[in-house]
Amino acid sequence: MSLKDKIFEAGIVGCGGAGFPTHVKMSGSSVDYLILNGAECEPLLHTDRYMMLNCSDEIVWAADAVRREIGAARCVIAIKEHYRAQKRALEKSIETLGAQIEIFEFPESFYPAGDEQVMVYEVTGRTVPPAGIPLDVGCVVSNVSTMYCIYNAIHDKPFTHKVLTVTGRVREPLVIKVPLGTPFEDCLKLAGGALDEDYFVLNGGPMMGRPMTKAQALQSSVTKTTSGFIVLPSGCAHELSAQMPVEHTLNRARHACIQCSYCTLMCPRNLIGHPLEPHKIMRKMSLCRPIDEMLDDPDIQAAALCCECGICEIYACPMGLQPRKVNTLIKAELARAGIRYEKGKGLVEANAFREDRKAPTGRVAIRSGVGEFMNIEIDDFKECEDAEKVYLPLKQHIGAPCVPKVSVGDRVVAGQKIAECPENALGTNLHASISGEVIKTDGEIVIERR
Repeated sequence: MSLKDKIFEAGIVGCGGAGFPTHVKMSGSSVDYLILNGAECEPLLHTDRYMMLNCSDEIVWAADAVRREIGAARCVIAIKEHYRAQKRALEKSIETLGAQIEIFEFPESFYPAGDEQVMVYEVTGRTVPPAGIPLDVGCVVSNVSTMYCIYNAIHDKPFTHKVLTVTGRVREPLVIKVPLGTPFEDCLKLAGGALDEDYFVLNGGPMMGRPMTKAQALQSSVTKTTSGFIVLPSGCAHELSAQMPVEHTLNRARHACIQCSYCTLMCPRNLIGHPLEPHKIMRKMSLCRPIDEMLDDPDIQAAALCCECGICEIYACPMGLQPRKVNTLIKAELARAGIRYEKGKGLVEANAFREDRKAPTGRVAIRSGVGEFMNIEIDDFKECEDAEKVYLPLKQHIGAPCVPKVSVGDRVVAGQKIAECPENALGTNLHASISGEVIKTDGEIVIERR
């Protein structure tokens, strides 16, 4: 079985958050660079740092195997300069294993260093074309945690567990390893519980994480793309932003934008040469026309290029407006209308002032309301296999949902394939993360330990 087939069988998707099926990334040709993303894009998260420090041999071994498989001329692990212990661990593994791998250090900590298109530009100087992918410029980008999963796949171990960070207003901020489908409540218990009776949760980082009320969090579970849970006090800025009605968001865009253009001046995608100009989109909103009546406008269509990093609304806008949310609404309307952005359209050279407009990670954390947690040192790690029930959605990735291979009442063992990718579809497989009895298969597979 080829390496690509093993990755497919193991059900691996990108662990960095997007959830793109990894075997598809390994299908390209003319690859110049294999880039391992170890920059931990979001503030507060420590997952990748833990993996590089404690699983460097596995990551380096797998990376060298992938490099040979896809014929990449160079393999680079990109990390932040202050990840000194991680760098030493990786260098030791590279030397011990004799791997043909380089380490690239970002000279400063900025957000979003972990965005794959920003990373490609930093490492290679190449700009991924608008609406394109790194492979268009000869690059494959993979998260270091994904590479650890590939190591397991090569050794016939499917993707059944996730390493993630639990931090914020918890008693013991830590990194944990749990079976996929483990309820959020179990993860919170591992961190000693919340410090507040009422709290708000971000599934992911403070910039791009999915906001959840306490009730929603208690109904959620760990998926293949979960990078962490951040517990915040009730009434925080993130909660107020999440509660803002869509119409209010649009009305504020129409009537309060002062056209300072900071959102465009600091947009990471605009800075590498993409024709995304959020201030123009906000200006067009002042026409008070419904979004679906403006979809033929090139400036409006450029919203499709937004990576939803949040710099525009959390860091740049002096009026507290939400260009990202507006872009997200427009992207949904474009998709509904079947309008796709033409690859490469409008590409220009990277902005000459790009270096001066990078957003420092510390300041981003402060403006996003999580500055008090920025300097928490997370040294604790817990591995838990005690989940009594796991909830495994059939769609934990980009593409088509997987199709169940089991029925209610079936007994399964950990590692058994319980759902598979539809034939000729973009997707992946799903495996049982614990042994037990299947009690649900509609929309998600629920396994109860018995």
